[in-house]
Amino acid sequence: MTEESKPNAQVVAPEGIAAADENQLIAVRREKLEALRAAGKAYPNGFKRDTLAEHLHGSYGECSGEALDALSERFCIAGRLMLKRVMGKASFGTLQDASGRIQIFCQINTLGAETYEVFKSADIGDILGVKGRVFRTKTGELSVWAESLELLTKNLRPLPEKWAGLTDTETRYRQRYLDLIVNPEVKSVFEKRTKIVRFIRNFLDTLGFQEVETPMLQPIPGGASARPFITHHNALDRELYMRIAPELYLKRLVVGHFEKVYEINRNFRNEGLSTRHNPEFTMLEFYQAYADYHDLMDLTENLIRDCALTVNGSAQLSYQGRDYDLGKPFNRWTMAEAVLKANPELDATRLGEADYLRPIVKAKGGNPQPSFGAGKLLTELFEATVEANLFDPTFITEYPTEVSPLARRNDANPEVTDRFEFFLGGREVANGFSELNDADDQAARFRAQVEAKSAGDDEAMFFDADYIRALEYGLPPTAGEGIGIDRLVMFLTDSASIRDVLLFPAMRPEAIS
Repeated sequence: MTEESKPNAQVVAPEGIAAADENQLIAVRREKLEALRAAGKAYPNGFKRDTLAEHLHGSYGECSGEALDALSERFCIAGRLMLKRVMGKASFGTLQDASGRIQIFCQINTLGAETYEVFKSADIGDILGVKGRVFRTKTGELSVWAESLELLTKNLRPLPEKWAGLTDTETRYRQRYLDLIVNPEVKSVFEKRTKIVRFIRNFLDTLGFQEVETPMLQPIPGGASARPFITHHNALDRELYMRIAPELYLKRLVVGHFEKVYEINRNFRNEGLSTRHNPEFTMLEFYQAYADYHDLMDLTENLIRDCALTVNGSAQLSYQGRDYDLGKPFNRWTMAEAVLKANPELDATRLGEADYLRPIVKAKGGNPQPSFGAGKLLTELFEATVEANLFDPTFITEYPTEVSPLARRNDANPEVTDRFEFFLGGREVANGFSELNDADDQAARFRAQVEAKSAGDDEAMFFDADYIRALEYGLPPTAGEGIGIDRLVMFLTDSASIRDVLLFPAMRPEAIS
């Protein structure tokens, strides 16, 4: 911290204010705004910025003061006033733009009395436009010597006190704009998110996949087991459903010879909020003809490892205090193997018996229903005793057919499917399988889902007659997968909650004064 920006008795730092005082401070700022309106100077729109703080630091940060003084170039910068120090006839301020911060120096002899007063009366949070030359202060800080200055936008609500910052997570998530102003490091998470999505697109494009878009409003929700959001289309006078997954539409495209296809999509599921769940979220779904689930496990391992290398520069990283090495081969266990690893006391020969599993599931904290078969009970046991402890990258395979209505049955054991889920950091990140392309088998499983829905399962699937018709035209042997972008971003940015990687996460209602 330089001499110009250190807090002291003369610094006009962002206010630390009590709620009772905020209205008074807003009133004072509104008075200033009304004076600007009366003078015809409120919200001007003619200032043209030609450079960013980052560019100035990058281009001139190593230059000596003498070298800077020899430059004739002038720069137009603009940003939010974050620090201010008034010292009579000369003052310092710090502007923050999208790239970072730069110090400005304002002097009455250069600006003139009227313009200098504009700076002196400016509040922390105001947006200023400044034109001037770069120079180095006595303490060595690169700065812009203001030769003209303009108040572009008046700040009406005081920012949080600088030295305490904005730390309340509820406020940070609700007012992300404020979070980004006073905690600029938060922006790096979302910049990295953009890089992750860009990498995924490039990775799949290089492999010959075609990106497409499918409907977000659907007459029948499908492709996942989830409770949908329901809306009404006035012109058609019918209910429509927000997409819970694009799967059935993407597989229709494979039927139509889009043999490698993907979509980075928004899905909507009417479920609870948690550190891992938001009612709308981003998924990558992709499908490849003439491939099986083993092929997709290989692809996924390469994608995640290469993404970490590209975005973070290393396959070794830390997440929430635990070290991970994505350079090593990922674990691959069947669900039965994983359950037995976590529960060695179980009889491996009886994992297919519902009567044996039901009391065990209940004892382990699960909620076994009378309608649950052995496959569903084994899955409940897996979720209760294994899932949260799968920290290292791990593929779990051979999910029971009972809980996999869209996956192909295993040729050797029809009670399980050629399906995997990928876990990382104790969370499911991906779900993939060899697709069920037997139209009669799929129809039977849809009927079983309809029966489950009639019995009270809100997440069971509908019967999709058009999808069955598409399968009857012939879906080639295909493998498909969905990867949770939000959860992958959480891991690669060391973010504890999904809300940390969503710019505007879902929140409970608040009263706004």
